[in-house]
Amino acid sequence: MTSQPLTRRPTADFLNDRVRAMPPSGIRRFFDMLAEMKDVISLTIGEPDFTTPEPIIRAAIASLEAGETHYTANGGMIELRELIALNLQDRYAVGYDPRSELLITVGASEGVDASMRATLNAGDEVIYHEPCFVAYAPCIQLAGGMAVAVATTAATDFRVTAPMIEAAVTPRTKAIFLGYPNNPTGAALDRDELEAIARVADDHDLLVYSDEIYDRLVYGDREHTAFSSLPGMRERTVLLGGFSKSYAMTGWRIGYVAAPAELMAGIAKVHQYGIMCAPTPSQFAAIEALRTGEPHVVALHDEYDRRRRYMTDRFNQIGLDCFEPMGAFYCFPRVIDATGLDDGSFAEELLEEERVGVVPGSAFGQSGAGHVRVCYAAAYEDIVEAMDRIERFVARHRA
Repeated sequence: MTSQPLTRRPTADFLNDRVRAMPPSGIRRFFDMLAEMKDVISLTIGEPDFTTPEPIIRAAIASLEAGETHYTANGGMIELRELIALNLQDRYAVGYDPRSELLITVGASEGVDASMRATLNAGDEVIYHEPCFVAYAPCIQLAGGMAVAVATTAATDFRVTAPMIEAAVTPRTKAIFLGYPNNPTGAALDRDELEAIARVADDHDLLVYSDEIYDRLVYGDREHTAFSSLPGMRERTVLLGGFSKSYAMTGWRIGYVAAPAELMAGIAKVHQYGIMCAPTPSQFAAIEALRTGEPHVVALHDEYDRRRRYMTDRFNQIGLDCFEPMGAFYCFPRVIDATGLDDGSFAEELLEEERVGVVPGSAFGQSGAGHVRVCYAAAYEDIVEAMDRIERFVARHRA
């Protein structure tokens, strides 16, 4: 008996269906374009232009020289967890057990992924706001959940409201995802706005993931409120944080998750099997950051504030409507009204004509269409030159 020849599938068919259907990051294409061009001022990457403060670097080098090149505990060095717990208690009056409720992760991004995979079942809905960091919806989907977007607009300075979230709740809703201060818009939520969202979470018995990686970068008279510090929210909040933005430590890849012990038991399992532990030298660096880094945080904050005010004023003078960002280090001007160019065309033509890199707002969700994200973590002199180039570009393309 002659067997039939085996029909072989295309190689791409071996991919997971969710991964195959998922579009690549809308930011990545612009990074690739930038890499092939010279004399570009890039205002695209959400990364401080500052080098990590010297004492933090020295602490990591000293750890290597002392032979600290081995794994730490899965959850991270206990000294680091104790310092994070103390910091959260002192700054936001919310307490965590460093042994059972804190986990050191490979950046806040790993914390988002591990938290989602540990808590979501197939079909669970997670309400999140757009525009937002590009990884939120994919992480929800990769964990088997359903990402439910709530569009925010310039009418509310891109702040999500409790009624918006309430309107999106269904019987399948399991959680809310918040990312404030916000990437890409620079929006920040006041305490009363967070309290209203907390009531929605309580009324519908929902979990809340709160990405607070920019917690130290708020401006004006605003103060950051940790979501888990709100009455009744500690037991239903997964708090995500890290060192990348406030301490200029993006490449160190060091973050943390704080959550009730019952949730952390599951999150730690995902972390154990996927990561083992965060990089040991980075943990020593983070310890030094918490011990001695506060003056550096304040200095970086004040310099970002100077750049923020300059960039916001220039955009509005140029005629690109830009609300005042109150957190993080991004402006989110509207470009389509003044130029007639959609956000993708604006970014591409600005790059080609004036060698300035910005990111289309639609890369962060469809509610960002018509806007571009512009990072003011670049050097001040580069920002000044870039704004001059943008002004020339807008003058040529004014609608």
